[in-house]
Amino acid sequence: MRDAAPPGTLRTSTAPADAPGPGSAHAPAGLAHAIEVHDVTMRFATAGGDVVALRDARMAVRPGEFVCLIGASGCGKSTLLRIIAGFETASSGGVTVAGRRVAGPGPDRGMVFQDYGLFPWLSVRENIAFGPRARGKARAEVAATTERFLDMVGLRSFASSYPHQLSGGMKQRVAIARVLANDARVVLMDEPFGALDAMTRERLQDELLALWRSTALTVVFVTHAIEEAILLADRVVVMSPGPGRIVEDVAVALPRPRDVSSPEFNALRRTLSALLHSGHGRAA
Repeated sequence: MRDAAPPGTLRTSTAPADAPGPGSAHAPAGLAHAIEVHDVTMRFATAGGDVVALRDARMAVRPGEFVCLIGASGCGKSTLLRIIAGFETASSGGVTVAGRRVAGPGPDRGMVFQDYGLFPWLSVRENIAFGPRARGKARAEVAATTERFLDMVGLRSFASSYPHQLSGGMKQRVAIARVLANDARVVLMDEPFGALDAMTRERLQDELLALWRSTALTVVFVTHAIEEAILLADRVVVMSPGPGRIVEDVAVALPRPRDVSSPEFNALRRTLSALLHSGHGRAA
């Protein structure tokens, strides 16, 4: 079992160690799904003809659920995430978030990228304040929101620092705080810890889980790492390339915090590995 993250990072209340994830217990009345993906197909035009990046993807995510997408490079994980975010428009099919069809980006959905996506000319405090300020919030509300999330991610002492003065882990905490300060209830994460060293990645995984438990956020998280997916997720959605499609949706019925050395954890790791290898390279 991994050690808990050290103090002084994300300041959140946490659920009991063996508590399940927030799941639908935190859903607004009458809302069964936070996200629904309806038969999404995505084609890109190239000089050699159309390339099908996604075919007939179907998926539903309950409010407060943590879902990981795994699959080989080119299976459409990031494309699907960008369609949910509203950055791309599906060739056919569509996505609804909180019952409303996605027609473009919106503050209800926040995207966290592997390369952080921070504004290098803005300080930590100004990066976090950017979204509320751009939405026309009152100055006092912007200030209060910014200070709240500075405290939540444990970066108050770095509030006046600029991105180039921060470590990779600090930059990713700023990116998460910036999404939350914009009132996002759905957080979309595209391999956010992929460029970090192993110790920083483990620490941020623990911090993300603490934040998720305390806020009942809905999270869709893209990763290549099977262990990371099992460690974090309520469900792991397995995707296969050629073209990209969803081949399996696997529930992770392990208590938290999860023991990566347990027989149950490693049995699930083997199951997911077999699914990935059996799906890779199938005919379209």
